[in-house]
Amino acid sequence: MKSLIKRNIYIVISFMLVIFGRYIPLPEGMNESAMSVVGIFAGVLLLWLTVAIDWPSILCIGALGLLPEIGFKTIFHNSFGSEVIVFLIFTFMCTYTLSETNFLNRCALYFITSSIAKKGPWKFVISFFVAVIFIGCFVSPTVLFVVFLPILEKINKILNLKKGDKIGNMLMIGLAFCVSVSAGMTPIAHVFSIMAMGFYNTATGLSIGYTQYMAFAIPVGIISTILLVLVFKFILRPDMSEIENIDVTILKKELKPMDRKEKLTLAIFTLVVALWILPSLLKDVFPIVMKISKMGTAMPPMLGVILYSILTFENKPLLNFTEGMKKGVQWPSIVMCAGTLAIGSAMTNPNIGLTKYIITELSPLLKDVSSLFLIFIFTAWACIQTNFSSNMVTVTVVTTVAIPIFQAIGNSISIPAMVSIIGMMSAYAFATPPAMPHIAMAIGSEWTDTGSMMKYGFIFMLITTVVTVFIGYPLASFLM
Repeated sequence: MKSLIKRNIYIVISFMLVIFGRYIPLPEGMNESAMSVVGIFAGVLLLWLTVAIDWPSILCIGALGLLPEIGFKTIFHNSFGSEVIVFLIFTFMCTYTLSETNFLNRCALYFITSSIAKKGPWKFVISFFVAVIFIGCFVSPTVLFVVFLPILEKINKILNLKKGDKIGNMLMIGLAFCVSVSAGMTPIAHVFSIMAMGFYNTATGLSIGYTQYMAFAIPVGIISTILLVLVFKFILRPDMSEIENIDVTILKKELKPMDRKEKLTLAIFTLVVALWILPSLLKDVFPIVMKISKMGTAMPPMLGVILYSILTFENKPLLNFTEGMKKGVQWPSIVMCAGTLAIGSAMTNPNIGLTKYIITELSPLLKDVSSLFLIFIFTAWACIQTNFSSNMVTVTVVTTVAIPIFQAIGNSISIPAMVSIIGMMSAYAFATPPAMPHIAMAIGSEWTDTGSMMKYGFIFMLITTVVTVFIGYPLASFLM
């Protein structure tokens, strides 16, 4: 009963902000439409954080559509009609098809049963984390965690580990953290970096390439993971002598040989990834490949879905389209993405004037602030907020505020580099159960607990922020 009353209070407050936000006394230089957008954003943000992520996103789109400067046709184009939405739907379906085969398990077992993994306990732990990072570059975080959780359960059983053991705790925390890190390393099947790129394109008309993003995000992820292992070794300090003679090759016996379905599925998924990455790599050698890039990011996964639906195995298509739409597409995330894209486009709409207001008001205040300080503030902001609230809300809020501020201070800070960093940091959610679904799932497994997750999550937040500021930003600004 109390929770229902609390829910209704949040809803009433949110609707008050959405409906009457325009009547809040205006700061000097801000017009009524800009205040309306601020009110809608504040109201919907409260609902996102306290009630739900799906229907409040629809409310957001509807409220913005009522603004005369925007209208419903424009807001539909900038939300559900966005290329980002199409990209996500088809990418979810492609990764679902791949996850329905044994390939992800096969790839994971390749790393943890390799000759390197057998050379010692720490080499095994590193091999396990490398497996998570590698596969996570191409698969959504929740799917990745669901794939690795049963594998880790079997490993713990083989090693005779019990819940509460330091080694079991380390492996579960490491799995959860590496899943989050991998989600920030590539835009492939990952929402947050794609959204950040979309906001940048909407605000500036310019684009950030997949290869440019990955060229800085992958090194940051690798360095951060190496430091995570050192944290485990010197702060958690598990007694690795308990698993001195580690060998989990017995798990490979459960795998069937790769069949034609798995080979076809992998070949098509490889083609999709190649169409995303190769144009920017080969543009100087074969300029004609840029025609592929001009088709947009949604074309490769759309082609993948078509091929999966056409090609058959044992008289059945590789992808049952209806099943893929039901089970593979994360619809609440799609709806929320549409809402955040809508609010992002409204906040940067020149007819609304909010961006102009931010630039006008903040330019005098920031002219003497060091670039390094601003880079640290926005990196830390994204990292902290994503660990306590929705990742999509984080990337929307921080990116939308950051772009006009960096535009205001001139060329001293690379805007595409900072936007990419915000997209990456929005995936770096480690410390609390609301951060990402798989963090709550890790705690629910009972191999770790909330206290351990928060302790090492906060340590890792600090590590990733420092690595990003002093290594990630210089690299990203050089590349972009």
